[in-house]
Amino acid sequence: MQDIEKFIRGFQQFQQKYFLEQQELFDELKQGQHPKTLLIGCCDSRVDPALITGSDPGDMFVIRNIANLVPPFQIGSTPQGISSALEFAINSLNVERVIVLGHQHCGGIRALMQGTSPESSPSGFVERWMQIAESARERVLRDLPDHPPAAQLRAAELASILVSLQNLMTFPWIAERVEQSRLSLHGWYFDIDAGALLAYSPRRAEFLPLICPLDNPQVPR
Repeated sequence: MQDIEKFIRGFQQFQQKYFLEQQELFDELKQGQHPKTLLIGCCDSRVDPALITGSDPGDMFVIRNIANLVPPFQIGSTPQGISSALEFAINSLNVERVIVLGHQHCGGIRALMQGTSPESSPSGFVERWMQIAESARERVLRDLPDHPPAAQLRAAELASILVSLQNLMTFPWIAERVEQSRLSLHGWYFDIDAGALLAYSPRRAEFLPLICPLDNPQVPR
């Protein structure tokens, strides 16, 4: 019950801030949402997109799933949760940028690299979902076969962000907007240990510091 009480107090603080102190914001949001950013993040409880970016309600449209993955474009009869959210954000909300936000110590990537147990995934849902990033696993094992597991996990976390960026471009209406410079795609990585933020540079073909650690403002860990 303590968690529930914490959440209730949290809503009271939210209510005080946005429905009293900043009432004009929600007066505007009552008329509809107009976010400029779509963020695709992980379900991990440590990586709340709004919290770590200091966003207010209405600032971003968020899709969260295990390991912040984007499946490739596919039309089928099965429910398409991620694809439908992408379609709505791009074609109805007309967002101007998409950020794929990965993070360190991702349980989904650990399952990709080390496998799952019947206890952790009795129905195999996690294992099947993580097959989206199979090419990232293969790349890490090919390029870093002798590296310790921790280094391979980090490399896979970064590589899986690139998989999602590549899969985004398989959606025709996303590729069209990118080619017309109406939409930009970004890959970010939250380094939990260092408290730093990295961003993928297509020109350098690597992740570079966007926000460095507080204890070393020059070089990311």
